[in-house]
Amino acid sequence: MLEDLTQKLESAFKRLRGHGKLSEENIAESLTEIRRALLEADVNYKVVKEFVASVREKAIGEEVMRSVTPGQLVVKIVHDEMIRLLGGTAAPLKSAGIPPTILMLCGLQGSGKTTFAGKLALHLQKSGRKPMLVAADVYRPAAIEQLKVLGRGLNVPVYDEGIGDPVKIAFNAIGAARQKFCDTIILDTAGRLHIDEAMMDELVKVKSRVRPHEILFIADGMTGQDAVNTASAFAERLDFNGVVLTKMDGDTRGGAALSIKAVTGKPIKFLSIGEKLEELEPFYPDRVASRILGMGDVVTLVEKAQSTLDEEKAKKLEAKLKKAEFDLTDFKDQLQQIKKMGSLDSLLKMIPGVGRQLGNAQVDERGLVRTEAIINSMTVEERTNPRILNGSRRKRIALGSGTRVQDVNQLMNQFQQMKKMMKQMKGKSFKGFGGMPFGMA
Repeated sequence: MLEDLTQKLESAFKRLRGHGKLSEENIAESLTEIRRALLEADVNYKVVKEFVASVREKAIGEEVMRSVTPGQLVVKIVHDEMIRLLGGTAAPLKSAGIPPTILMLCGLQGSGKTTFAGKLALHLQKSGRKPMLVAADVYRPAAIEQLKVLGRGLNVPVYDEGIGDPVKIAFNAIGAARQKFCDTIILDTAGRLHIDEAMMDELVKVKSRVRPHEILFIADGMTGQDAVNTASAFAERLDFNGVVLTKMDGDTRGGAALSIKAVTGKPIKFLSIGEKLEELEPFYPDRVASRILGMGDVVTLVEKAQSTLDEEKAKKLEAKLKKAEFDLTDFKDQLQQIKKMGSLDSLLKMIPGVGRQLGNAQVDERGLVRTEAIINSMTVEERTNPRILNGSRRKRIALGSGTRVQDVNQLMNQFQQMKKMMKQMKGKSFKGFGGMPFGMA
C-alpha cells in the first residue's frame, strides 16, 4: 500500500538525516521533495500546501534547530502532521441502543460496495455480532446474486425481494432482521457509473425512510483525486458518516487516503487491502501514517495473528515448542495460519524496517504454496519423523508435489535449522510465541 509514496518520502528524509545540523535552506530542499512526492501521489494540492506549510513552521523552530538529531525530529513532525491529516484518531462504527443497527453503503458502480458488504459482515461476525445483508441494488441483478453467494459463504442471512422498490426493501429488511435476531443490517444500495440526480434522490429517500445509524461512502482508492471529488458530492446530498477506501492493494497513488478527510471532513473508517474477505482493516490514522513513512505497523500485524489464531492449536504448539518437539505437520499449520492473515508481501511490510528494504520488490507467494505441496506429499510418518527421508523418499515427494528434489532438500534444511534453534531455546519462556506464526514472533 502506497509503496511509491513511501520510497519518495524516505528519499527526502535520507537527505535530512545526512545533515548534522539543519538550516532553513536544507529543510526547504527536503520539503520541496515532500511536496513533489505528495502531488505525484495525487493528493489534493490545497491539502499539500497546508501540510507543507505546517511542517515548515514546526521544523524551523528553535527546538529542532538545536536538537542532537534534527533529522529524526523533522521525521517525527511529518509523522504527527500526517496523523492529523488522516483524521487524528480512529472512528469506530456506531451501534444502536436498540437493535438492529442499520449501516447503509453508498458509492459509484464499480467502487466495490457489494464485496465490501461481505467483508464488513465477516468483520462484524468476528466481533460477535450477527449481521444481515440486504440487497437494495435492484438495477443490477448480478449484485443481488453476488450478495447471496457472499451470504451463503459466510452463513449470513440475505434479505432480498428481487427487482422492487429499494426504499420498501430497505424498510422491510428491518422487520426481517428482528425476526431472525440479527443485530446489524448492512444495506447494499445501487450505484451508477457517475453521479446523477435519480441515484441521489433514491439514496436520500432510503435514508429518510430507514434512518441509518451509519452511512458509509465506498470510494475506489485507485481513482485518487476523483474519489475525493465524488465523496464531496455525496457528502453534500447524503451527509454520510465515514469513508471506506477499497482496492488499496493495487497500483494506487494514495491521494484519496491523504486528501479525503481534509476535503470532506469525514473520517476514513475502513481500508480494503485485498480481494479476500478477510482483507479488511479498521482505519487507524497513526498506524497508516507509520506504514506510509516506512515505520511498519506491528500492532496491526499482531491483531491479524490473534484474529486468525486457533487457541487450541496454539496451546499444543507452545507445549511442543518448549520441548522442541514440533514436526512438519505443525509447520504446515503455521503456514496455513500465515495465509489466512493476508498476503505475505503486506505482512512483511508491517514489520519495521522490512518495508524499506523490500521497496517495490514483490514477495514470491508461490514459495508458501510449494512448501505446503511438499509437506502434503509426505506420509504421516515422514512428517512426524523427517529423519527417515532418504534419497528415494525425497524423489517421490518431489514428484508428488510437482517440485524438484532441491526444493525438498531446501525445505528440510530450513526445518532442521529451525529445530536446532528451538533446542537452544529449550526451557525458556515461549509465552505468546505459540500464538504467532513461525518467524513472526
